[in-house]
Amino acid sequence: MDAKVKHIRAPFDEATASSLRAGDSVRISGVILAARDAAHKRLVENLDRGEALPVDLHGQVVYYVGPSPAKPGQPIGAAGPTTSGRMDAYTPRLLAEGLRGMIGKGYRKPEVVAAMQKYGVPYLAAVGGAGALIARSIKKYTVLAWPELGPEALAAMEVDNFPAIVVIDCLGNNQYEVGQAPYNKL
Repeated sequence: MDAKVKHIRAPFDEATASSLRAGDSVRISGVILAARDAAHKRLVENLDRGEALPVDLHGQVVYYVGPSPAKPGQPIGAAGPTTSGRMDAYTPRLLAEGLRGMIGKGYRKPEVVAAMQKYGVPYLAAVGGAGALIARSIKKYTVLAWPELGPEALAAMEVDNFPAIVVIDCLGNNQYEVGQAPYNKL
């Protein structure tokens, strides 16, 4: 195993979330949630109505994914990341409810980064275009709520060595900015 890769468990406790730094390569094992735009909207609507959520968000890590259908004998089809900015309108509210980590691709709005710092939550990226490879780390996929949403349903995924990179840590360090800085001087 590469010593530069951190092996961590999900859900995240506070110590795990706060130990991650922008640029860290990680492999996640345990259970993470799968949810996209429609599920995020419903979670916030439940909160707005004062209703219980279908899952306790404390410590949970959500992967912004809408998987393709599973082939026979497999738990899931291709499972590449969805653009995270599509969840930005809902993210601060869900972080306040205890969500402890997020996995997706792309930039986050400044108000999301501020909420991440406030609640001690890192943002990780999965490699876009590698959905078939990522799916190999997903051992079980179970719909928890809103099955009518199809691939956008809220689900639990058991993962083993799920590959990701910490892009923004809970201190606000942003690997996108660090990585681009040398090229911005050209």
